[in-house]
Amino acid sequence: MDIYEQIVELRHQGRRGAVATIVNVRGSIPSFKTAKMLVRDDGSIVGTIGGGCVEADVWQAAREVMESEKPRTLSFDLNQDPKYDTGLVCGGTLEVFIEPILPPALLYVFGAGHVSVNLCKVAANADFDLVVADDRTSYATKERFPAAREVHALDFDEAMRKLEPNEASYIVIVTRGHRDDMRILRWAVQTRARYVGMIGSKRKVIEIFKTLQKEGVPAHLFDRVHAPIGIDIGAVTPEEIAVAITAELIAVRRHADKGLPHMSWFRSQNSRAEESPAANAIVEDHE
Repeated sequence: MDIYEQIVELRHQGRRGAVATIVNVRGSIPSFKTAKMLVRDDGSIVGTIGGGCVEADVWQAAREVMESEKPRTLSFDLNQDPKYDTGLVCGGTLEVFIEPILPPALLYVFGAGHVSVNLCKVAANADFDLVVADDRTSYATKERFPAAREVHALDFDEAMRKLEPNEASYIVIVTRGHRDDMRILRWAVQTRARYVGMIGSKRKVIEIFKTLQKEGVPAHLFDRVHAPIGIDIGAVTPEEIAVAITAELIAVRRHADKGLPHMSWFRSQNSRAEESPAANAIVEDHE
């Protein structure tokens, strides 16, 4: 079974993994330099770096690497640690480099107005794969979104039935009206997407949140929603708003999002929230 083919297949399935490679060897070891082992997110492995306790330790470290998404290097001294004594004539040292295998960051953009056009330009440069959906055939075109993997000119309900976000997916809701934003958010919070963000002022966000709660959508599902969307940099124009949104997407992708506001912040605000003077107050694409 070819390990590289398995890596490609893993990413195609939207799954995680980690690859361990022996990068440095001194003396005798029960394997060879450049030997590789792929650890999948379900714990299964492809390949080997020699078996035994070394491989067991690397397997555990690989699980941690795919969670942290950060590579690490392990060193093993087969002379000094008795637990690595397998009865073989091995007495060397080795270093194993473990790197994460991550699925492509797939960004679903609902809405094809000015903000979306600029967002797709910026997000594509930041290495996000793009899928755009809008119910207007004159807006949802490949000509307007040349960097997109897919462009769907469909009713939003039909688009939502067709798309299946996974744990590596990001959803941005930037349609031209509150009604569409709300029905997409209703669906989005019940997907496995890693990120859900919705455009709009603080007042709009709270109103939609309350309406969906009255419909029976569990309140805890909104805890991960980023709304108003984007990092607050005082953005006003569609071009600036696109930068603010992409910055937030990157913060989530790189695990630097702990200080970012989520929907749970607005629960405490209740109906006292005032209209925000920032960009999200003007970003609905009424075109």
